[in-house]
Amino acid sequence: MVNLDDPKLYEEQDPQRMRDRIAELPVHCADAWCLVQEFSLPESYRQVQNLVVLGMGGSAIGGALAAALVADESPVPILSVGGYDLPAYAGPETLVVGSSYSGKTEETLSTFEQALERGCRLVVVATGGDLAAMAEERGIPLLRFSPCLAPRAAIGYSLILLLGILWRAGLIRDPGDDLDEAIAVVEAWQQELRPETPTVRNPAKRLAGQLIGRLPVVYGAGFLAPVARRWKSQFNENAKQWAVWEEMPELNHNAVVGYGIPAGVRDQVYVVMLCSSLDHPRVKARWQVTRELLLQEGIAPDEIRARGNSRLAQMLSLIHFGDYVSLYLAMLNGADPTPVPPIDYLKKRLAKMGNFV
Repeated sequence: MVNLDDPKLYEEQDPQRMRDRIAELPVHCADAWCLVQEFSLPESYRQVQNLVVLGMGGSAIGGALAAALVADESPVPILSVGGYDLPAYAGPETLVVGSSYSGKTEETLSTFEQALERGCRLVVVATGGDLAAMAEERGIPLLRFSPCLAPRAAIGYSLILLLGILWRAGLIRDPGDDLDEAIAVVEAWQQELRPETPTVRNPAKRLAGQLIGRLPVVYGAGFLAPVARRWKSQFNENAKQWAVWEEMPELNHNAVVGYGIPAGVRDQVYVVMLCSSLDHPRVKARWQVTRELLLQEGIAPDEIRARGNSRLAQMLSLIHFGDYVSLYLAMLNGADPTPVPPIDYLKKRLAKMGNFV
């Protein structure tokens, strides 16, 4: 049996120390906010009609999180776009943020080139690569940050730098106070979640133990819906296994009908509900009824409650919890959480088919 309390386990199975990168989330958030303090945008950027965030994978989730976080505050719509094509409406009144950890993501380069051609107002978030070089050559505002192992390990940068851009563009209030609270909340919860904390007192280790050999299905509502998506992708990339995410209340209009069939899948599913004190009152009621429906099918869901008062604190607290669960599930699966061989294979195969951008 795998012992999650054995320090040797992490030394042998996590040689590139993804565990340290997970622990650095509050540090990354604070560093990102320092970068924002030294960053400015042209005055014309405060007059945009809409905003589009370009990104894939670990960079895309930052855009989805930011859009959900400020949906009730931003006076303009924010769209997170993955893929090769820019929305038809994007033009001179659109602020386009090209977010790419490597600066080499072909989908993001494709859409960014289109944004250039259409005269969009542009910002780049990257550690380097072609995207950063393009920004420097053309005088495009650039938020460059230091590499930190893998795109998914840079979530603190990809989210907080985007919030900084929104603030500098006059689209949201100063999130500094909320960020201070969020960092304090994450640092406090980390004491319970880190590898040094024994399983008996570590809820992330215990949840990972429940997920062995099962299909995680993660539910989130409102601003926590993209957090559920983050959990899913971390289970994929860190733990090297299948996972599913769903959004409440949409799942009440379809997913609940399929709980019973096929029985083989039902018996292997483990549902995790990401809940918030800030959920809409009717969403809170729906959590209760959804739990009842699951129990009727013999599925006992687990509820993880966000910590903190602000939306940002609650969002980051659940991201941190989920990242640790994915780390421990990787250990239980016998997987190294850092390398992603199928993605490397995919990129090599695509390269042999010719350059797209």
